[in-house]
Amino acid sequence: MLETSTPTSSSSSWWRRWWAIVINYHHHRRWIPIFTNFLSTHKTFLVALWLAFFFTVFYWQWDIATGGLLPFRRTFPSRLFPKLRPVVFNLTDFGAVGDGVHVNTAAFEQAIRAISRLRKRGGSQLNVPPGYWLTDEKYWHLMPPLPSYGYGREHPRPRYGSLIHGQNLKDVVITGYNGTINGQPQTWWKKYRQKLLNHTRGPLVQIMWSRDILISNITLQDSPFWTLHPYDCKNVVIRNLTILAPIFEAPNTDGIDPDSCEDMAFSDLVIRSMVSAGISIGSEMSGGVSNVIVENVLVWNSRRAVRIKTAPGRGGHVRNIIYRNLTFDNVRVGIVIKTDYNEHPDAGFDPKAVPILEDISYSSIHGEGVRVPVRIQGSEEIPVRNVSFRDMSVGITYKKKHIFQCAFVEGRVTGTVFPAPCENLDLYDEQGHLVKKSISHNISDIDYDF
Repeated sequence: MLETSTPTSSSSSWWRRWWAIVINYHHHRRWIPIFTNFLSTHKTFLVALWLAFFFTVFYWQWDIATGGLLPFRRTFPSRLFPKLRPVVFNLTDFGAVGDGVHVNTAAFEQAIRAISRLRKRGGSQLNVPPGYWLTDEKYWHLMPPLPSYGYGREHPRPRYGSLIHGQNLKDVVITGYNGTINGQPQTWWKKYRQKLLNHTRGPLVQIMWSRDILISNITLQDSPFWTLHPYDCKNVVIRNLTILAPIFEAPNTDGIDPDSCEDMAFSDLVIRSMVSAGISIGSEMSGGVSNVIVENVLVWNSRRAVRIKTAPGRGGHVRNIIYRNLTFDNVRVGIVIKTDYNEHPDAGFDPKAVPILEDISYSSIHGEGVRVPVRIQGSEEIPVRNVSFRDMSVGITYKKKHIFQCAFVEGRVTGTVFPAPCENLDLYDEQGHLVKKSISHNISDIDYDF
């Protein structure tokens, strides 16, 4: 099911109705005169104080849900419920046949044009019923290179578009009953290995220059390239997704690659990416990536679980990133921050344009069968600042000394963390008391030999 609409903002009418009831109540109330004046004044004061306290607690609880008390708040996605659409289409209305034989590319294109025409009248909804709805790879059009990268990721010429592509969208929902969007990319991988492609492969789902996007309750499987790629988007919620990249011979098939985005929430995800990363920020992040929550995520049978990568010349920033309640199962490297990912389109980049990496937290990190739980490789040019770890216990496959690896990192560890953290980080107990100060944030024990 795919929904589009132009959102409308509603004021807090319930608050005005409640306040009107309170005002009317006090207007019709009669106080007993003379000897009760003193008591009535105090009662009125106590009622007003109670109302003020109630409102303060209510507002505080509401504000905490959006990121904290107002003066110290970080702005994160609002996670609004999608609005009902006044018009509903079925894919079969446009001649589609879900028998696994007929090609339905033209039907999908007609359906998208139909719902687009209603965007200023409350939007509409497209239902894709149960079945096997084929499209043709010949319709993957060529597009200009990504602005943040400057040229095709694999070739200097234009790149292929994605199977599901959207630009300049607002209030769009892609959801279902765990239906599967399968890229069936065997042809792409074969041509890539044989060096027969003249353009960069396309992602499975790509949304660009958009806001207020919800993607939920579907399975994304076997992408030709990156699986889900939001570019220059704001207020994006991705939840209840299963992402299955191929087991082998399919390079650069990351699960999710947020690029130059802000205000995003990823939750309740299951990701397998044997040859790439589960969730990867960068290196295409020159527009900055900020205010991202990643929670309740299982990454299994993958090369890397959660990764941030960049390099001198990229510029931009990665800040205010929260990872919590992550589980790693049979993963080569669990947590990665890499600052020397030197893949530039040409030699014309500015080496002085160094990115800023700061305010990144990891809590409730668990798993088993992990070769290197943590590898945070800052540098003298790009130090990683204010990184925090709390409640971490990851079973390891190698009993080497340096498997919590760091370089040019400043931050803290609170409470018990296993394996033992690197010496770059300050140690605090559960009550927040300093136990041991780092001897140096610039120590390096990065080891790529295992």
